Amino acid sequence: MTIAFKPPGLKPRHQRLVLVVLGVLGLGLAAWLVLSAFRQNLVFFFTPTQVVQGEAPPNRRFRIGGMVEAGSLQREADGLSHRFVVTDMAQRVAVRYKGLLPDLFQEGKGVVAQGRLGPDRSFVADEVLAKHDENYMPPEAAHALQQAGAGLPVPKPAATPAGGRP
Repeated sequence: MTIAFKPPGLKPRHQRLVLVVLGVLGLGLAAWLVLSAFRQNLVFFFTPTQVVQGEAPPNRRFRIGGMVEAGSLQREADGLSHRFVVTDMAQRVAVRYKGLLPDLFQEGKGVVAQGRLGPDRSFVADEVLAKHDENYMPPEAAHALQQAGAGLPVPKPAATPAGGRP
């Protein structure tokens, strides 16, 4: 069974032209929707130094990574609100987070937080990610700390077998 699109009063040549134009418009709309969804979900990584220097977008979500400064973790009375400082050993950024911190979250360890800058230039996180073992640090955070002079080695990528899969 064949379903054909036949607008009344059009020659076959014009019918094909209408179908081609509708197809191009449909593809253009689909491409626009995909690109706008991608743009909204794109999240960049910044170090505390970059945030302090104003390189981070003030009205968009981004990630900040570094080390949780020792002695900076404060828990509020409600049990869910936390304040801590993320540092790359060169600059410091205060972070506010409301929610449960990951079990492996500790002062002096690596962290990546996702959120926005608040009006007071502190970082308001809606997600906090902690390292998952003592040898791991997000590559972006390790690189930033190394550039800031913390003297930490850059993590080596995991070895993969000949088949290309771990």
